[in-house]
Amino acid sequence: MKRIIILPLLLIAIGLFSESQTTRIDKNLTIYTDVMRQLDINYVDTLNYDQLIKTSINAMLRQVDPYTVYMPKSEDDNLRMMTTGKYGGIGAIIMQRDSNVYISDPYEHMPAAANGLLAGDRFVSVDDMECYGKTTKEVSDKLRGKPGTMVTIVVERDSVLITKEIKRQDIHLPAVNYATVLHDSIGYIAFAEFTSNSAQEFLVELDKMLNSNNIQRLIIDLRNNGGGLIDEAIQLVGYFVPQGTEVVSTRGKVDKACRSYTTQNNPIFPDMPIVVMVNGQSASAAEIVAGALQDLKRATIIGERTYGKGLVQNVRPIAHGGHLKVTTSKYYLPSGRCIQAIDYAERQKGNQLHRDTAGGILPDIVLTDSQKLDITYNLYRDHMFFDYATLYHRKHSSIAAAKDFHLTDEDIENFCQFLENKKFSYETETGRNLGELIKMAKQEDLDSTLLADLEAFKPRLTVDYRAAIQRNRAEVEEMLGGEIVKRYYYHRGYYAYLLRYDKELKRAIEEVSNL
Repeated sequence: MKRIIILPLLLIAIGLFSESQTTRIDKNLTIYTDVMRQLDINYVDTLNYDQLIKTSINAMLRQVDPYTVYMPKSEDDNLRMMTTGKYGGIGAIIMQRDSNVYISDPYEHMPAAANGLLAGDRFVSVDDMECYGKTTKEVSDKLRGKPGTMVTIVVERDSVLITKEIKRQDIHLPAVNYATVLHDSIGYIAFAEFTSNSAQEFLVELDKMLNSNNIQRLIIDLRNNGGGLIDEAIQLVGYFVPQGTEVVSTRGKVDKACRSYTTQNNPIFPDMPIVVMVNGQSASAAEIVAGALQDLKRATIIGERTYGKGLVQNVRPIAHGGHLKVTTSKYYLPSGRCIQAIDYAERQKGNQLHRDTAGGILPDIVLTDSQKLDITYNLYRDHMFFDYATLYHRKHSSIAAAKDFHLTDEDIENFCQFLENKKFSYETETGRNLGELIKMAKQEDLDSTLLADLEAFKPRLTVDYRAAIQRNRAEVEEMLGGEIVKRYYYHRGYYAYLLRYDKELKRAIEEVSNL
């Protein structure tokens, strides 16, 4: 008898729970609507309700995870770029310094470069918008638009205002940053992102190297690759593993979020020895490729532990033409391990977020980041490499080919003179910490002898930046020379130049040569 009673009671309880969930949502939506209505009727000033509502939605979604975002219809271009790598614009990377926005990297063969815009040009205005005090996003939004439309840009260069009428075009960012044949018939492909047709672009570059040099081994560089489309990752892995091999699976709350992704075609290079390079900025689809090839014992992974972005997003339509990019599941590799490093559900429980050391991809050969807080870091942080490269480009109409370009002793001396003219000062992190320690000691009224001892250390921490540059000359040449080469040969030249300084690549070459 008890059994007969218990079951209906359970069903009723479940029904009440489901109903309460719905009721709570309806209740809170009613409250939200009433708040907006009262603002509309009573607030002293006129409000931008579209922006207000977008801000409130974004604040809500920030409590979920960084990848679940709302995009109104006005941001369709951003959605298009996210999924295809294409957008309507002028084809340039821009950067902010203080209250100004500058061109950082114009892309080769694209409208900005074709119309004579250069790295270092400061935006004065874009159409009717003055750019001083604006953010890079504000300027970027103004530069983008429907392909074929015109945009009027005023930049300042060497204290001269330059006006350009530029036609926007469909900008497609290349998936392959650089591809070349290294010694001993080793192919090298620096793969930037997994956008539409990126796997095919990878294959085209690989075929070129096979046809021209008959390469025997391959290095795939996924460092700083932030991921993208999962289908492109599956297709790339499919070039190297048998048809029907599971590359990754997804698991989520609803059935349609749970599926297995397998390779669809016979492999083109089933036996080619492969090394994959990764670092802490390799994420999402890049981690799927590296992790799957590792699990399937098809490649050796070398570098740093990857980012650990193992959350899957789907784009869902929202009323009035908007979209919601929402996290629906997590990635799991063939071995069953989850890529995701951070459990964002802990945020909803009020717990502090932390990175799980089991997340991401641990390389077979771990290379630690040897970057130091030295003169090179300070020069980069203060834009000295960038500014000198701008000046150098103004004075030199041409340089040697990217792979042959070298900075001379005279170039280094000219750079030092430039720093002197800029009144560049270099304080070590140790020196800054000592200054804070002395300040604290004075506030605490410590013994004068101790203060004198601390003060005595200061001259020993004063750095002669000329001597520091000579001590770190290889790093300075890498950073400064790369920035200069980029002005003449754009990103492909930049990569060609940097290869000679890439210690991680040298280790990858050693490893792949032994496979």
